[in-house]
Amino acid sequence: MIEQLRRQLSESVAYIRGRCTVRPQVAIVLGSGLGEAVAGLQAEASISYADIPHFPVSTVEGHAGRLLLGTWAGKQVAVLSGRFHYYEGYSMQQVVYPIRVVRRLGAELILITNASGGLNPDIHTGELMVVCDHINLVSDHPLRGPNDEELGPRFPDQHAVYDRALMEAALAVAKQQGIRLHQGVYVGVPGPTFETPAEYRFLRLIGGDAVGMSTVPEVIAAHHMGMRILCISVITDEGTTAVPQRVTHEEVVKAAQQAAPLMMKLMEGVLESIE
Repeated sequence: MIEQLRRQLSESVAYIRGRCTVRPQVAIVLGSGLGEAVAGLQAEASISYADIPHFPVSTVEGHAGRLLLGTWAGKQVAVLSGRFHYYEGYSMQQVVYPIRVVRRLGAELILITNASGGLNPDIHTGELMVVCDHINLVSDHPLRGPNDEELGPRFPDQHAVYDRALMEAALAVAKQQGIRLHQGVYVGVPGPTFETPAEYRFLRLIGGDAVGMSTVPEVIAAHHMGMRILCISVITDEGTTAVPQRVTHEEVVKAAQQAAPLMMKLMEGVLESIE
């Protein structure tokens, strides 16, 4: 199994490198509706996931399903425009496979974005939240199974998953740009159903500020491989008793699209701050 994964990663990387000269320093993962958040990228290549050996294919509306490689804010960047979710029927190893590929391409730092439901009544729809910690409520785990020591340790510590310097950089950029940026805990759930009112209350009680169906597996895999991680959530709906509402995926995507310009300003500022 380990040898198979190594071979697949090598084949994916070789295909991508054969298509462009970019050697990414930074990887970016775009959440639902956030495709325009990388409008500042000067792309050298745009590769369909379907063309990359061993890549899964995005099946969810709001996820373009393309790997973009180019330059942004003076950094060489690989952008995963579209991600994979456990609820789509993929294994956890498939969900995090693209993260392993961008790491093998050379990225040492990863900016992960997502569209999330708000749990904290002080954080409102359209606002951004930098993730400072997470709670994993997904039953499966991306590191389950044989461990490849070339990728990372068998038992990775989880006390400092999110990079403090990157968080401080994001907060400084937000202040400079006049962007309201909260800090909070992200709760990862399997989906695909949105939460019941009782579940929203429960997730808030256990310490969550936002909830979503992605991100945590990607973060675990990136941390396992020694990447520096910054995660920013767009709050696309509010699952609090003060704002009772029904939630649809179309509304989530629309709210994320409206917040994409703020996300772009924030990510661009962070990229410029990186040495």
